[in-house]
This record gives sequence, C-alpha cells and structure tokens, in this order.
Amino acid sequence: MIGAAGGFLTVALGAFGAHGLRDLVSAERLANWATATHYLGLHALAILACGLWLLQRPDDRLIHRAAGAFTVGILLFSGSLFALVLTDQRAIGMITPIGGLFFLSAWSLLLVGAWRVRGPAHRDTESGAD
Repeated sequence: MIGAAGGFLTVALGAFGAHGLRDLVSAERLANWATATHYLGLHALAILACGLWLLQRPDDRLIHRAAGAFTVGILLFSGSLFALVLTDQRAIGMITPIGGLFFLSAWSLLLVGAWRVRGPAHRDTESGAD
C-alpha cells in the first residue's frame, strides 16, 4: 500500500510542481521539487519490490527493515525538499541528508538480503554478478 501511495503521490506532486508551481517559485526551487519527486517515485518502486520479495519470504526481517527505511527516507528526504520549496525556509534542508542516509541503509539492507538469499552453495559455484 505504501509503494502504491508513493507512486500516486509521485504523479500528483510531479504534475503540481510542473503546472502549479511554475510561476510561483524560482527555477532552483522547481529543481528541488523535481528532485523530491524523482526520489519519491524511485523509492516507491523499491518499496513495491520489497513487497514482492516479502510475498515469497514473508519472514525476511531485513526486507521489512529495508521497506521501513525506504519509507522514512521518502518522508525525510522528499518531504523536506517539498517543505523547503513551499516554505522557502532553508533550515528545513538540513533534514534532507538524514533521509538520504535512510535510503542508503535501505539499499544496504536489500544488498545483504540478496546476498543471504543466494546462499553459500550458490556463491561457491557462481562467479557472475547478479
């Protein structure tokens, strides 16, 4: 549900930025809005991928944590950029990197989860990259 809601918001907020904010904010702030929208959409898809993974492995705690970290990352990273654009309060921008750290941790959790799924037998017989 969170991934689908994120996809919906990506389209709605992207359209709002392109059409509703065009004449109201600077080009720099429009670029901030576009970045926020882009990261929202990308990580909404990542949350959907976590959901698909969890259909196969519902008890995979790493992937549950990754989905949670993606969600917090969206709220902090994209949310702070959206708030920055709408309020022009630069101090809000200090939150953005914290969201980025949540994104990095989520991707790391997915990497470790994928590594564990491959299993030791697969690692010993395969030398190719996944």
